[in-house]
Amino acid sequence: MDGFTLTPDQQALREVAAKVAADVYAPVAADWDLGRRELPAKEVARLAGLGFLGIALPERYGGAGGTLVDALIVIEELAKVCRPAAFQVFEANVGPARVLEFFGTEEQCERLLPGVVGGEVTMAIGISEPDAGSAATDMRTKARPDGDEYVITGSKRWISGGGHATHYLLYCRLSDAPGAKGIGAIIVPADAEGMSYGEREKLMGWRGIPSADVILDEVRVPKGNLVVPAGGFKDLFGVFSIERLGNSTMSLAIGQAALDRTCAYVQERLQFGRPIVEFQNVHMTVAEMAVQVEAARLLIWRAAAGAGRGLPDPLQVSMAKCFSNEMAKKVSDLAMQLHGGNGYTEEFGIEALHRDAHGWAIAGGTPAIQRVRIASELFGRSFDQRPAVRPR
Repeated sequence: MDGFTLTPDQQALREVAAKVAADVYAPVAADWDLGRRELPAKEVARLAGLGFLGIALPERYGGAGGTLVDALIVIEELAKVCRPAAFQVFEANVGPARVLEFFGTEEQCERLLPGVVGGEVTMAIGISEPDAGSAATDMRTKARPDGDEYVITGSKRWISGGGHATHYLLYCRLSDAPGAKGIGAIIVPADAEGMSYGEREKLMGWRGIPSADVILDEVRVPKGNLVVPAGGFKDLFGVFSIERLGNSTMSLAIGQAALDRTCAYVQERLQFGRPIVEFQNVHMTVAEMAVQVEAARLLIWRAAAGAGRGLPDPLQVSMAKCFSNEMAKKVSDLAMQLHGGNGYTEEFGIEALHRDAHGWAIAGGTPAIQRVRIASELFGRSFDQRPAVRPR
């Protein structure tokens, strides 16, 4: 990618992803949403066969060794039509697998990453807890050493892929040091003794993406499963910037899909004897939608292009996520207004875009949290959100 222009290879990749989205997922995505069904295993295998699950993973593990932009191109095209399909590409290329690539041992990478590329291994990330959402450093899940093992006890909340992933990258306390200093990350297989899962959460959106609590009761894993030791929380969140760009791209796709469908609709919908595209209020609204979508794309691509296969700038990432999350909510809402009553029905798919937009604005750090991070970067200091004196 040169500046903000796709290379011929990237343009070809976009065309392939768009065709797969239109031919394979457009006919079934609405049914999966309404039935709250997760993506069938055969579709994960299809995405693996297309090479989509290893776009940004190293060649030595079976991936294509592509850039972050390459992965985001595919995520956007799939997510315009089917967020559950895009989510599989998301988790493999910008999710916990990338943490493993950056910080995992060679043994860990050789054991798991080829399976991620092939679709046999699916990884979910576990950060949030019942009492630790935006305040992630308040997490209580603890891993204590016992001989050659860690024994993990605690629970994780809002885990996308919870109960369905084959492996979890769990952030937990590895020492008694307070705050971020005691936090690291461990790989935990889904079938480990002592692992259990809550009921699938009935979310407003994300209906084809399973989410559930993960409960750990004296779960034992080898010490060789340690990815990041205590005190590595800052490093973990550095890689988490990649995931936040994936999140931003999901929002971008929602905004673009809402804009595309609206542009088609206003040219077909007749009122007062003419298409509603002829009315000035429609011009102004569609133009605002287009500006919002394009601004989000430029913020995302700036951060992603600057990263290459490395880590993006955290200030650019927070700006991209904050803007794109709010853009998706705004643009999908404007699309609903221009569709009128039809936008409020399931038939036209606008309400599904709007529901999903709110989910991506919550996941991975809300726009409010991103604004705190932006301020921290601008002022070169960390703004502690805790009260100076805790109330009794």
